[in-house]
Amino acid sequence: MKRTLQLAFTTTFLLISVIASAVDVPFLTGRVNDNAQILSPETVQVLTDSLKNHEGRTGNQVVVLTISTLNGESIEDYANTVFNSWKLGQKGKDNGLLILVVPDDRSMRIEVGYGLEATMTDLMASRIIRNVMTPKFKDGDYNGGVTDGVTSVITVLQGGDLSESANAEDPAENQNFVRMDEPDLPITQRILFGCFIFGIIGLFTMMGIITPGGTSWFLYFFLIPFWAMFPIIVVGTQGALICLVTYLILFPTVKLFLRKTEWYKKAKKDISTKGKATIGGFTFSSGGSGSSWSSGSSSSFSGGGGSSGGGGSSGSW
Repeated sequence: MKRTLQLAFTTTFLLISVIASAVDVPFLTGRVNDNAQILSPETVQVLTDSLKNHEGRTGNQVVVLTISTLNGESIEDYANTVFNSWKLGQKGKDNGLLILVVPDDRSMRIEVGYGLEATMTDLMASRIIRNVMTPKFKDGDYNGGVTDGVTSVITVLQGGDLSESANAEDPAENQNFVRMDEPDLPITQRILFGCFIFGIIGLFTMMGIITPGGTSWFLYFFLIPFWAMFPIIVVGTQGALICLVTYLILFPTVKLFLRKTEWYKKAKKDISTKGKATIGGFTFSSGGSGSSWSSGSSSSFSGGGGSSGGGGSSGSW
């Protein structure tokens, strides 16, 4: 009985601690709720007028909330809680949008209602956060960052083109002929996709390196598009470019080095004299002008890919 009371007391204490540490949802006082007090009164008034005019024209309800810190709570969960508590947007249309800025945590999020997801896509929300708001926040210009963010959101929701203004805010983006966005995936998903993708193309890359004959160079050129595209899912565009350049240089370099080793010379000689050679459990056999490899009686070559998705977009600076 005593242990039961102790367990109940401990559980109750932990529950009270969790509830006490949770960040409360503030009252909805207007279209701009500057609880963190990072915006000037002039900015609040300008944003309020702009959002009011937009709501009058389109019916879309866009609200700004700033709060100092979330005390470790997930910004995605908190934004969703605030959005549903405030019931943003019109009933049946779900055309609400929340811009949440947490200065002490250096994080922000654009939470989008179901009715606006086709217009304000996750990709577009991510671009506004990264290219429009983040540069201003890094300079400590919260007034400019929030104002430009709201302006960009309104532009997109009213059918405007954000590409020119977004690129102008990101000089590094203008230097690229093709710009693809960085992956917006949780770290756990990136690890799992990475194991899958790099496991497959890494295996065939290794086989190409150790294979004597012309088949290895066929694999070298065949795997180039795989190394160029698949890593984007895990490490983004710049990371994929680094992977591709590394592959293009490392593959022939390692292969030229292995050609000087005794086991490689022996394998090459066995193929030319016996018609086959065994390396690491794989059997390589000659055929035509090149060679082929197998494990057991036969094998086949194939490649794959993956995709992912999510709701809304978050960022930090």
